[in-house]
Amino acid sequence: MTKVFLKKQIQNRVLLGHPWVFGNEVSEIKGDVVPGDIVDVHTHQGSFLGRGYINPQSQILVRLLTRDKSEEINGEFFYRRLLKCWQYRQKLGYVENCRLVFGEADDLPALVIDKFNDYLVLQTLALGMEKWKHAIVDALNRIFSPKGIYERNDVPVRELEGMEQQKGFLSAPFDTNIIINENGLKFHVDIVNGQKTGYFLDQQDNRREINRIVKDADVLEAFCYTGTFSCHAGYYGAKSVLGLDISEHAVQTARRNAELNNLQDICKFQAVNAFDQLKQYTRDDRKFDVVILDPPAFTKSRENIKKAVTGYKEINLRGMKLLNQGGFLVTASCTNLVSPDLFLQTIDAAARDAKKRLRQVTFQTQAKDHPILRNIENTTYLKFLIVEIV
Repeated sequence: MTKVFLKKQIQNRVLLGHPWVFGNEVSEIKGDVVPGDIVDVHTHQGSFLGRGYINPQSQILVRLLTRDKSEEINGEFFYRRLLKCWQYRQKLGYVENCRLVFGEADDLPALVIDKFNDYLVLQTLALGMEKWKHAIVDALNRIFSPKGIYERNDVPVRELEGMEQQKGFLSAPFDTNIIINENGLKFHVDIVNGQKTGYFLDQQDNRREINRIVKDADVLEAFCYTGTFSCHAGYYGAKSVLGLDISEHAVQTARRNAELNNLQDICKFQAVNAFDQLKQYTRDDRKFDVVILDPPAFTKSRENIKKAVTGYKEINLRGMKLLNQGGFLVTASCTNLVSPDLFLQTIDAAARDAKKRLRQVTFQTQAKDHPILRNIENTTYLKFLIVEIV
């Protein structure tokens, strides 16, 4: 097997458990390099570190799959690893809908699998994982006997690995518009055309957190997408809910979700630019009891972090100004490159400019089916904060 040797001075990160090996961390490669193939990684002294797949086209040269020298990478490896992922979710109580595989956090780098009822949606985001896609599908069929499997590999990151974007059935075709249960409500999931894998499971625990604060409240949700927070607010007793999103398709789905839960009289939605509408409501001195801000990621590149922070500060400043005294701001960020500390600092800066004082109700991350490894920074990506304006 091809052997990759790390440089002495920069190998500690991998030694401490990180699964990525960048090209500039490698001192020598012995053997042929075939993109996507399995290779062994060694320290500069020759000690075995781990086994993973290689791709010279990617900045991440090797992604490690195992640190057990006796463990071969084959179909049974993926069956065992996927079964372990499922058993972990079951222990935590995620049995119907869950992120079954969360890439590096589940020791399956560049693999994402979401489970919606009896349907599975997967993404293979690196060439080395793409080569094992059939083995992964076979393992999923063995474990779940699902009604359907679909791939949502229509993501630009695949092109950095020398692959094409694509999506389609990995099983017999099925109706890709399904309905899931979440926290006592029902939601439409569009597996083919929805964002990411069709639905944002990472907020399913956080959506329960608004239970107490929305009762008898006038609620505004900006960037509402398909209205999941809005419907939760209505379900938990809000007096009125207004959801804003720039996508007409998303707003139509939000209305269908409200009707599905008999909340159409409480939850209303508008297809507008949320940034502009927040500014207009500020000028109009309109007030709400709860403002929910759950925008899409503002940047995926380090060069634009400052712009992203400016954007977060702006919308949170507007949100605070729209709140009645004693109202609650519910705010989130899924921008991976904005750390939890930076996010909180940004909220604090917005509060200073808005001349508001904040009392924290809760601060948490993504749902527990999206596990966090403390030594892999980017597994902590979602920040979710509720504060009272006091």
